[in-house]
Amino acid sequence: MQTLPSDSGSGLVLAPFRGIRYARDRVSGIANVTSPPYDVINGGILDQLRAADPHNVVRLILPGQAADAYKTAAGLLREWLSAGVLIRDRMAALYIYEQRLPGSGPSLLQRGIIGLVRLGSPESAGILPHENVMPGLVAGRRELMAATQANLEPIFLIYDGGQFPDATDTEAMPTATEVMDRVADERTPLVAITTEDGITHRLWRLGDPGEQAAIAADLSGRRALIADGHHRYAAYLQLQAEMRAAGLGTGPWDYGLAFLVDSAAYPPRLGAIHRVLPGLPPEHAAELAKAAFTVQDLPAGLCLDDALLRLAEAGRAGPAFLLAGGPVFRLLSHPDPVQLAASMPAGTSAPWQSLAASVMQHLLLGRLWGVTDSERDVLIDHDAADAVRAVAGDATATDIAERGAGAAPAAGGTAVICNPASFEAVIGIAAQGERVPRKSTSFGPKPRTGLILRTFGPSD
Repeated sequence: MQTLPSDSGSGLVLAPFRGIRYARDRVSGIANVTSPPYDVINGGILDQLRAADPHNVVRLILPGQAADAYKTAAGLLREWLSAGVLIRDRMAALYIYEQRLPGSGPSLLQRGIIGLVRLGSPESAGILPHENVMPGLVAGRRELMAATQANLEPIFLIYDGGQFPDATDTEAMPTATEVMDRVADERTPLVAITTEDGITHRLWRLGDPGEQAAIAADLSGRRALIADGHHRYAAYLQLQAEMRAAGLGTGPWDYGLAFLVDSAAYPPRLGAIHRVLPGLPPEHAAELAKAAFTVQDLPAGLCLDDALLRLAEAGRAGPAFLLAGGPVFRLLSHPDPVQLAASMPAGTSAPWQSLAASVMQHLLLGRLWGVTDSERDVLIDHDAADAVRAVAGDATATDIAERGAGAAPAAGGTAVICNPASFEAVIGIAAQGERVPRKSTSFGPKPRTGLILRTFGPSD
């Protein structure tokens, strides 16, 4: 078993690991066996991924709803390792991972480091959550990790590489970003693929102890924000607590798989996440919203792109939302300040209360619509067009179920389309220890699942 750094000190601790990758000659293509993260895969995409290759990683991360689904995933992982479909690197390494979006220019490039991060409280581990989580989703990820004894997809962390931790001699050692940029510019990648979304992915193995040490030293003492993977990180912590409660002490469960990106070198792209309420008729939703919002019917026949422009313009003056599901889009803006203040939880800060996500959850959904946020009643969609199609009746029951709701098609329901939060607002709220409502932010591009896995069983 790999020896990991001790649990002393505070701030980020990064460690190498023996990565597990697909054997190129045992699959139809590396692009065909990878997938988006589990929580952005709907029914149609799931079917496409399963059909792409019988070894697609989606069979591990979304093994189905059967009672023994996680046990099945664990058996499949062992089978693929035994058959040589998946291979384990001989030596512990860090991995440089690059994503280049379609187009050109530095703004379309994201590059970072995949390794193991030490787990713990924000103060001890330097990892800051900024979103709330749903207990059921956390439990599901934890059970999958426990059954497979694996981290099947990394969490996504961002840190500010432009600010140096205290007591760091910045002139004596290169930064993590400088090391990875040099490697990416000078060395041949292990993997270079383009996926169906047009994104090119490249992966390098970094086995040199000196380069690993330089990266770890630069990251030591820093803090990082969880950009994506709050439920997986909460599952990491729960599994760690279970192992320690069982008297097993320290071990590989004290570390989790992560992808770290320097936000100063590669600024993040922050998108919105939308809501679908299958049981709420859009006309009724709009009428109730008038009690605290200015509600404007947009012109009939207005396309979604133009409606989103109207939403973005309204959002410059404060929280605004677009309702879809009826014959026209409806724009909600200028929330009543008295009702807004009355709807907010006690003890929350002014920046937290001004977030559109907070206004949506507590004023719109809670106070005006009487809807309790739950995995069944409030569905999540990362794509505005998909959310609009869902309430138009174009989504199948499988699509809705794969969003975690297990509900019937949402025809007749209401979609709430949101503006993205600002990166500065999210960072500020996380730094003061607050968390925004669940599924409020969508950082991207998200790391591709299946390029690198990590197991932590007794023989690893």
